[in-house]
Amino acid sequence: MNIEQARFNMIEQQIRPWEVLDQDVLNLLSIVKRENFVPAAYRELAFVDFEIPLPAGQHMLAPRIEARVLQELAVKKHETVLEIGAGSGYMAALLAHRAQHVLTVDIEPELAELAKANLVANGVLNAEVATGDASRGWNAAAPYDVICVSGGLPVLPQEMLEQLKVGGRLAAFVGTAPVMKAQLITRVDEKQFRIADVFETYVEPLQNAVHAPRFRF
Repeated sequence: MNIEQARFNMIEQQIRPWEVLDQDVLNLLSIVKRENFVPAAYRELAFVDFEIPLPAGQHMLAPRIEARVLQELAVKKHETVLEIGAGSGYMAALLAHRAQHVLTVDIEPELAELAKANLVANGVLNAEVATGDASRGWNAAAPYDVICVSGGLPVLPQEMLEQLKVGGRLAAFVGTAPVMKAQLITRVDEKQFRIADVFETYVEPLQNAVHAPRFRF
């Protein structure tokens, strides 16, 4: 496989048509080597429009979804980022290239170790990995400029919103099967949040994600 040609095709045929037109984001997809974050058994599929399997029954998001979320969050160099769902560490690496610091959290110890090893191997020095349940956010290091939820949320927990700084942004996949909304939530002030629906997709819910109460009659 010609890796650079496959990377070029991914950017031009999958990602750019998905309204990812920010040249800094497109350049970053060439700089951060996705194939280095993919399990060896799936390396040939690193650039395919496909959710690549990870240990513990998890998956990497499709490249076009990662790129679109990265564009919408518009992370700046002075900002701190919380990512919920470390996976292989790839999204944390992308975020870290744009941010001052990234904290990525995974509930699965095996994935936390994988992400940590991949970030170190790829020279990403401003991202750290924690193991734990961040389905309601990660209050220990709050507040954050940016929160990126790399898993589904049937309901967006209020505790997570409260961990945003004023002016901060949160990207999450909200709802239930068959279709979720990828939303960008901006904290306008201490009490108000602005919600924008960006696109529709489906992403497996986070472990221990908050669900809407079920009514009994």
